[in-house]
Amino acid sequence: MNSTPRAAVIGSGFGGLALAIRLQAGGYQTTLLEKRDKPGGRAYVYHDQGFVFDGGPTVITDPSALEQLFTLAGRSMRDYVELLPVDPMYRLCWEDGTVFDYTNDQSRLEAQIAEKSPADVDGYRRFLEYSKAVFDEGYLKLGHVPFLDFRSMIRVAPQLMRLQAYRSVYSMVSRYIRDEHLRQAFSFHPLLVGGNPFRTSSIYALIHALEREWGVWFAKGGTGALVNGLVRLFEDLGGELMLGAEVDQLLTSGDRITGLRTRDGWQAEFDAVASNADVMHTYGRLLRDNPRGVSQARSLARRSYSMSLFVIYFGLRRVHPELQHHMVLFGPRYRELIKDIFDGPDLPEDFSLYLHAPTVTDPGLAPEGCSAYYVLSPVPHLGKADVDWEREGPRYADRILDYLERHHIPGLREDLVTMRLLTPLDFRDELNSHLGSAFSVEPVLTQSAWFRPHNRDSRLRNLYLVGAGTHPGAGIPGVVGSARATAGLMLADAGLERAQD
Repeated sequence: MNSTPRAAVIGSGFGGLALAIRLQAGGYQTTLLEKRDKPGGRAYVYHDQGFVFDGGPTVITDPSALEQLFTLAGRSMRDYVELLPVDPMYRLCWEDGTVFDYTNDQSRLEAQIAEKSPADVDGYRRFLEYSKAVFDEGYLKLGHVPFLDFRSMIRVAPQLMRLQAYRSVYSMVSRYIRDEHLRQAFSFHPLLVGGNPFRTSSIYALIHALEREWGVWFAKGGTGALVNGLVRLFEDLGGELMLGAEVDQLLTSGDRITGLRTRDGWQAEFDAVASNADVMHTYGRLLRDNPRGVSQARSLARRSYSMSLFVIYFGLRRVHPELQHHMVLFGPRYRELIKDIFDGPDLPEDFSLYLHAPTVTDPGLAPEGCSAYYVLSPVPHLGKADVDWEREGPRYADRILDYLERHHIPGLREDLVTMRLLTPLDFRDELNSHLGSAFSVEPVLTQSAWFRPHNRDSRLRNLYLVGAGTHPGAGIPGVVGSARATAGLMLADAGLERAQD
């Protein structure tokens, strides 16, 4: 091994970027390889006619995890990116006209609960206590700890049982809150990380406490500005970013990775390789000629995967100050719709939507007097519903835009300047996501912690995973936490055990 070990990180999503920064700051000479022409992975940025559209994650809920990346490198985050607070964190809307501003202001939040269902104020307070207990245990203590053997799972099992991790988020919320609208308001969060509220472990109720702890933030200039800040930090530390470098194969000898080869024939040796690519793509495609890759891909094919997403990015020649930055628009069904989304077998006729209106917070993301948006609808992944998206996509988009115009954005069609679609096919083909799943392996209890693909492979000892498909899971805090777990292993394995926390 060279005096300075060399590491490759495949994929520049938030997980890959955070890991590359930690490795470069910790003593590895790190190369970050990205298939596309811009960094960011799911956080890709589209520019069109003066509009800036963030491709993916837009809800920042733990700025301290991002700040830590700059601090361990001896830098200050504010020199690279500015985060703006978002309040309310979300506006929730139902078709019967009910509106609930999900805010971090306790008195405002409780006043809305009291107006809707006075008996639920005390229940909400008890739910918040439970959420904080799960947050302390599941996020602060375990969110960045790799589970590499079953003993590590056994050690935390009593605490998980005490917190009733075997119950679903919705059932746990329902223990404390009676009003159905409020039950939906406090149980929809697993959908943000690819989970079904009716079967995702109640551990994911920690998301509420996480948001109450730090609030919700948005990067000035869009999520892409945060990605660019992280890239600049990585390069300032001496790291190398290669764009348009699609990794085609991991090279092996015995039980070790020796290097990698890109689709255009470039090849290099590395002491360690970490993949921020989809876990099925990593084993099934990049390790297609290795017995470990074949066996793991076979095992991963038996897992359940999160739903996919259908996304419309659109720009309007008018502003709508009545909208909020993050809006959740509940359709006529909740439990039944979610079942259809996760289980298929068809594309549901109705939908619930997330509307992102970033120019409410940062008008600079659109030309003067204009506004930028995306709206997403959770849909079944390609293994659950056989939908011809090339044909169905434009029709589905029309239905969604008609709904928005009717309920929330009058004059939308007349003001439409630009529009683009992202379908499950794009998740599969552009992002290499198995079955077009938007969040990788579904976050149920039997696919969490030790039961999830591990941060370090147990056979190929210098192959590591980072991102949504490994522990702890999806979402910006999740994948940044996975980077912390994986970096700790990689630095220790290389004898570079400098404290990073």
